[in-house]
Amino acid sequence: MFDLFQSYLFPWREFFVFLSFAFGACIGSFLNVCIYRIPRELSVVKPRSFCPNCNTPIPWYNNIPLFTYLFLRGKSKCCDREISFRYFLVEAITAVLFLLVWLKFDLLPGSRALGLVPITDWRLVPVYWLVVSGLILGTFVDFEHLIIPDRVTLGGIVSGIILSFALPSLHLEDSHIISLLYALLGTLVGGGMLWGLAIFGKMLFHKDAMGFGDVKLLGALGAFLGTKAVFFNVLISSLIGSIAGVSLILAKKQTMQSRIPYGPYIAFAAIIWILWGTTIWDAYINMFIPPEITPPDPTIISPNPQLYIN
Repeated sequence: MFDLFQSYLFPWREFFVFLSFAFGACIGSFLNVCIYRIPRELSVVKPRSFCPNCNTPIPWYNNIPLFTYLFLRGKSKCCDREISFRYFLVEAITAVLFLLVWLKFDLLPGSRALGLVPITDWRLVPVYWLVVSGLILGTFVDFEHLIIPDRVTLGGIVSGIILSFALPSLHLEDSHIISLLYALLGTLVGGGMLWGLAIFGKMLFHKDAMGFGDVKLLGALGAFLGTKAVFFNVLISSLIGSIAGVSLILAKKQTMQSRIPYGPYIAFAAIIWILWGTTIWDAYINMFIPPEITPPDPTIISPNPQLYIN
């Protein structure tokens, strides 16, 4: 019966692949609205989309994700001024990440395309989409304004705790209570680790080394992904952030006194965890665990009698 269900469902795989990509592009278009309006304390609902250059309302046929930017060659239809490439980039990144999250799902266990960590609970797909959307929103706001909105951080903490209780499979558990406890522990560990690093950095450099938005962001990720993801994130985001910071300083784009947003590196590490994290984690841990050596069975007599001659 299950095989029959599979045969009917999976001819639609290509359709769902396209649908997840298209849906991601549409969400990316909405995220562009949020990235522009939230730091300016504007409503993300009203008014409808308008040109950021001349404030002219944009009709729906000039607001098609990805296609419009390419068709208009990066220029606004109403005032012929250049449209920031960020709009296309956010839509493209969101579409690709939504597609990759969808490719993690299958009704059957086993390997996935691109080595993605598999999931078999379809309800986790929209949860990961939600996390990815929040990370993209926080990343581009942080790049532009050096802040991470509370809607992403505090909203993420509350959402992560609620969804962890509702979907224990988010923490690979069957018990709702245990999953909730994992979410609470992840929030405390995630926020506590960066809070401690922020205090240590301020003592060392005599200035704020990290914004409190970064602390809350890692707390939100801990609620969704658990403590193991938090440790992974601190390690990877610190590594990537250090490389990026030194590169910018060497390229004379920044100085030692410049503020460099750390939120994007937390977000990047979190996306790596969602897509491939447990595989990377297991490979890293196995580097420090010697392989098990099975001792010879003394009951088995070797056919080579020379082995018993001293």
